[in-house]
Amino acid sequence: MAEQFPGALLDLLGAAGDRPVFEHGDRTVTGSQLLGAVRRVTHGLRAGGVGPGDGVALLLGVSPEAFAALVAAHAVGARVVGVRPGLTEQQRAHLLADTAFTVTDSTDGPGADARSGRVLVLDDLLSAADDGLRPTVSGRPQDIARLIHTSGSTGLPKACAQTYAAMTAAWALRPDAWPPAVRELAARLDRFLVFGTLASQVMLDYGLLTLAAGGTLVTAERPGFPDSIVRHRATASVITVARLVKLVQSQRKEPADLGSLRALMVSGSPLEPGRLREAAEVLGPVVFHGYGQTETGMISMATPDDVPGSLGVPPVGLQVRDASGRPVPPGTDGELFARTPAQAGGYWREPARSAEVFVDGWVRTRDLGRLDAQGRLWLTGRARDVIIVNANVYYAGPVERLLATHPSVAEAYVVAVPDDDTGEAVHAFVVPAAGHVPDLAALRALVTADLEEACAPTRLTLIEEVPLTPAGKPDKRQLASGAGPC
Repeated sequence: MAEQFPGALLDLLGAAGDRPVFEHGDRTVTGSQLLGAVRRVTHGLRAGGVGPGDGVALLLGVSPEAFAALVAAHAVGARVVGVRPGLTEQQRAHLLADTAFTVTDSTDGPGADARSGRVLVLDDLLSAADDGLRPTVSGRPQDIARLIHTSGSTGLPKACAQTYAAMTAAWALRPDAWPPAVRELAARLDRFLVFGTLASQVMLDYGLLTLAAGGTLVTAERPGFPDSIVRHRATASVITVARLVKLVQSQRKEPADLGSLRALMVSGSPLEPGRLREAAEVLGPVVFHGYGQTETGMISMATPDDVPGSLGVPPVGLQVRDASGRPVPPGTDGELFARTPAQAGGYWREPARSAEVFVDGWVRTRDLGRLDAQGRLWLTGRARDVIIVNANVYYAGPVERLLATHPSVAEAYVVAVPDDDTGEAVHAFVVPAAGHVPDLAALRALVTADLEEACAPTRLTLIEEVPLTPAGKPDKRQLASGAGPC
């Protein structure tokens, strides 16, 4: 039986030797140095009682030491939970309900109220003895390796449970299994800009791909485009559609020297063909447009050479099905069902929801699309009623239900509208309660307190009644058609 994740990563770091694998501020960290940090944290975790199947929450920044802690937590076979910024106290408590240990940068730093179980400080773990031996990998194939949380727009985030077997099967650390688009991208990852949080599935997976491709992870404390690309001589970065649009506008007005840039990986929301053509005109052939979900990881990726608007040829199992669940022929729209090497096995402790999405080895994406005669994927809509803000998916239903609890609101409906800053934003259409005039600030405060600021409405329109479809359901398309951009 093949050794489980992160065995291949440990071997990769060992083979890297004196090659730089991380740049953090004025520090350069080699493969041997990073592996040494992994060894020390692994010993510290085991001495602290952490073993296979234990829940470990990571409340850490982006640094070589934080990366070492993540790898070490997997080496001991823990169930790793990354906590991203911006969650409410209730959401953090939900994420950490099943964790016995929390690894943090300090005992009194940011996120102190999010800790769960026994607290282990990273500096203490790094002070553990280093025996110089490759850490023993303790993860078992069907143990849960990590919980990757959705945005939490339902009030409480869903946790996609990925096993060690799935992480071991992922493409990133297996160059012999790289699909053509991933292989082309990997060749451009000499200096990958890392920012935000390692709890980000996209950031971590591209980071692992960079190391496997022989590249270097370069951290940016406060990422900004184009400044961070220029300052760090980055060859690649993850970028949202909204940030890409702003970067193109900035380059038109006051061009910066982006001579190092070779790849911008767009994810989180669709990129219109017109926007893609404009980006190629201004930035050159650098845009890779990925499509995937928290439940699946990457499903398909378009390279700069692909037809604008398409998402390339999916290298995974992908079926387009009709409403009865039968596959449809090429060129026909339907709902997309995907099967990927590293997909989650279900939602953590939510069997009913899991049964709706994880079906006979397939993941129901709830997205609509088609495969053309050449096998290229085209998205045509969303089966889910969602708004995508800063590459995070927020469901409309929970926002509507919460708005309707306000005493000034009789009915509430929300739709997505284009927004230059965040990609999409929430526009609320509200039927006022008798004798009341709803106030946008009050409704924003309500949503921010119970859900998250990102899914709070940015615009408010008062309506006497909601338009209906012929079937008698609220016609959100008609509402959205009159919403306009923010």
